[in-house]
Amino acid sequence: MKQILIIEDDVAILRGLKDNLEYESFKVLTATDGEQGYCLIQEKKPDLIILDLMLPKMNGYELCRKVRKEGISIPILMLTARGEETDRIMGLDLGADDYLTKPFSMLELLARIRAIMRRIQKAKSGDFPKSLQFGSVFIDFKCFKARKGEKVLELSRKEFGVLRFLAAREGEAVTRNELLDEVWGYDQYPTTRTVDNHIASLRNKLEDDPSNPKHLITIHGVGYKIVLDE
Repeated sequence: MKQILIIEDDVAILRGLKDNLEYESFKVLTATDGEQGYCLIQEKKPDLIILDLMLPKMNGYELCRKVRKEGISIPILMLTARGEETDRIMGLDLGADDYLTKPFSMLELLARIRAIMRRIQKAKSGDFPKSLQFGSVFIDFKCFKARKGEKVLELSRKEFGVLRFLAAREGEAVTRNELLDEVWGYDQYPTTRTVDNHIASLRNKLEDDPSNPKHLITIHGVGYKIVLDE
């Protein structure tokens, strides 16, 4: 039975989520502040964390940053009342796997949870490469570490996800919708521009000349591919 930790300070929302997830046969742990949630993460090591952003004692951003800095890779689904794109991007860049903006339906929440679980199971099954190397770049997908030469690179979890999916299809053209479906876990996202922004960020971090990329290649009218050898 999969174990989900809900960290939410609104008691009514917390109770509703707990009841619905238990009905779906998940084992549910709960916390009402960030510090209590952090202790449960350390002690119980749940399979998934549902994390509200606006929490007492330690907010969701701080908690997400803390667990990722400690190398804890448990998937995180963020909940927020904020709808601004910058807030969503900040959460994803700190290491969240997905987000939902309140109010949301239980059907959508369950779909996101199942999508995350599928991705985790697929990664564990060995369908994806455990590492990637080209030029002076080395990516460790298991430990979420990256470097270029002696320089340690800071990549978001979504950037790791994009690279891993492209590496699994080395030399093949991958569409933006395939990346959205695989990395974000669903094929309906505000805009495929999200993929373009992540590719641009990766080029800036990995390519010697981002304006003339040798490894992260655009396939016009289709999407992208990764080339490991120039």
